Amino acid sequence: MKKALLTGITGQDGSYLAEFLLKKGYEVHGLIRRSSSFNTERIDHLYHDFHDPEARLFLHYGDLSVSAQLMDLLSSIQPDEIYNLGAQSHVRVSFDMPEYTGDVTGLGTLRILEAIRKTGVKTKFYQASSSEMFGAAPPPQNENTIFQPRSPYAAAKVYSYYITQNYRHAYGIFAANGILFNHESPRRGETFVTRKITRAATQIKLGLKDKLYLGNLDAKRDWGYAGDYIEAMWLMLQQDTPDDFVIATGETHSVKEFLESVFNKLDLDYKKHVVIDERYFRPTEVDILLGDFSKATKVLGWQPKVSFENLIDMMIAADMELAQREKTLVDAGFRSINKCND
Repeated sequence: MKKALLTGITGQDGSYLAEFLLKKGYEVHGLIRRSSSFNTERIDHLYHDFHDPEARLFLHYGDLSVSAQLMDLLSSIQPDEIYNLGAQSHVRVSFDMPEYTGDVTGLGTLRILEAIRKTGVKTKFYQASSSEMFGAAPPPQNENTIFQPRSPYAAAKVYSYYITQNYRHAYGIFAANGILFNHESPRRGETFVTRKITRAATQIKLGLKDKLYLGNLDAKRDWGYAGDYIEAMWLMLQQDTPDDFVIATGETHSVKEFLESVFNKLDLDYKKHVVIDERYFRPTEVDILLGDFSKATKVLGWQPKVSFENLIDMMIAADMELAQREKTLVDAGFRSINKCND
């Protein structure tokens, strides 16, 4: 039985990857941060979906800022594969918390690589790189495109990318970079623009709210489905030699296009509900991201399966179900209040 260690297991990608690996028979270990509230809702279902999950899914409290703890974990687990998905991953927030972003998103990668080197664990390492690293570089962007980062988050990811390559060449560690373009799903965090849109639109449809506040609608992104992209991560670590790959769909759509599609599918006019708020604009914007994933197709045999429109349908369906549950609770509350008044 192979063992995998996932940082960021409670996030969107971590939950899909843990599910994927468990289905393949892996023993999965996840690193989670201590919090005053439970933050495992994305992976809670895994304890019910797999037989005898206690024997194959383990969660460990820890943090990418603590080197000694990472070394202890690697020594005790002896993972065959490590997937570094943990980060402060919100681009806009990175402008407000640049030092923290650099520490966790950038130096966190170094700490894991150093732990691999110092412990001598024979493992394969996957680094979650980001299309944000390309920044102002003209599209389409591929593995040979020069990085032009436009945020503290992107700059930290560029550091992680190069330090991963450095440890690969300097110490012979199997270390691969996956340069993933934007990937979404019903498990996407609600502060990210795609989920923010589908979440608010379904609430507006059911009368739970009236306004949606957004920033730049002209930014264009290459949006794919997170469930497709985690397979590419796994494939990178099944190769004989480590390498770096762009994972994308080869299509680009503006935030406005995404917004219009969601509202149209719900028979709503977004112009009646969307308010442009300057607080959501970035100090430096990335205008267009469009990935060329031909290398991944040639070497890994990977291609995206879920289309842009199908992705939107999937997210709307999940958020409509959530909004309907909220409406039921709201209606029940009103009935309770009216009964008391009677």
